[in-house]
Amino acid sequence: MELTSWLALAAICVMGAISPGPSLALIIRNTVQGGQGHGVATALGHGLGVGIYALVTALGLSILITQTPILFDLIRYGGAAFLAWLGVKALLAKPASDEGNEELHQLRGRQGAFEGFMVAFLNPQLAVFFIALFSQFVRADTGWREGSIMMLTAGGIDAAWYVLVALVLSRGPVLAWLKAKSFVIDKVSGLVLLGLALKVVI
Repeated sequence: MELTSWLALAAICVMGAISPGPSLALIIRNTVQGGQGHGVATALGHGLGVGIYALVTALGLSILITQTPILFDLIRYGGAAFLAWLGVKALLAKPASDEGNEELHQLRGRQGAFEGFMVAFLNPQLAVFFIALFSQFVRADTGWREGSIMMLTAGGIDAAWYVLVALVLSRGPVLAWLKAKSFVIDKVSGLVLLGLALKVVI
C-alpha cells in the first residue's frame, strides 16, 4: 500500500474512531467504575474487535455478512442483546468501593477487554463502514499482507484513541469528579446503551 493511500485510510479511521457511540459510553463507564486499568483493557479489547473486522473486510469476507440476511441479522440482534445487557448492568450498578483489591482489578481488566471486544465485534455497522471505506483501497489481488496493514491501522487507531480517553478520564481531579458523579454516569450510560440497542433492532 502506498504511503498516500495509507494516510488517507488512517485519516478516515481516525474520524470513525472519534465518532461518539456505544463504545465511548462503555469506555467512560468502565473507567469511572473500575479505574484506569479497566478503561484501558476495554479500549484494547475494542481495538482488537475493530481490527478483526477490518481484516475480514479487507479479505472480502464481510461481503458475505452483508449479502446473507440471516447471518447479518444474527450479528445485528446479537449486538443489540449485548448492548441491552450492558445497559441494564449500568442501570443496576452501584459505586465501587474495592480499589485495594488487586484480584478484583485483574478480573475487571479481563471483563473490560471482553466487553470492549464484543461491543465492536457484534456491531454489523462496522462491516458496512469498512466495506464503504476499503472499497477505495482493496483490489482483487489484496492478500494477507495488505489486509494485515489495514487491520493494524484500523484496530491500532481505534485502540489508541480509546486508551487516550481512558487515560484522560482517570487522571486525578477528572477521575475524582467522575467518581462523584458515577451514579449519574451509570444511569445515563445505561439509557444510552439501551437506546442504541433499540435503534439497532428497529
